[in-house]
Amino acid sequence: MIRCVGAVIHDPQGRLLLVKRAREPGRGKWSLPGGKVEPGETDQMAVHREVLEETGLSVTVGDLVGRVLRPAPNGTFEILDYSCWSSGSSLSAGDDAADARWTDSATFATLERENALTEGLADVLRSWGCLPRDGDT
Repeated sequence: MIRCVGAVIHDPQGRLLLVKRAREPGRGKWSLPGGKVEPGETDQMAVHREVLEETGLSVTVGDLVGRVLRPAPNGTFEILDYSCWSSGSSLSAGDDAADARWTDSATFATLERENALTEGLADVLRSWGCLPRDGDT
């Protein structure tokens, strides 16, 4: 098992933060910010580091939202996704993110239709009740 973390971050308008992956796995696809937990890191430390590296945002890490398993070249990625929030607003792609954006429900639906999301992302977020929301709903 390769331990990884991800961040589920909604802004006050209900939009979901997505990053466009610049590297494999999922290069060119939109996903949640996240990555591997480094030796000596807690999940919370890894989430904070990964979000900062990929988006420029500093986050407060909240509760575990869910867990997914994905095939890896040398094993299995165990990805633990955490609810996060940020008071920052200056979003900028960095590290292994080709782009980063706040995504509303219509844009998310378009990305899903165009197969531009990482495999299984929409279904997992739907099952967790974490899809983008419109307005303050």
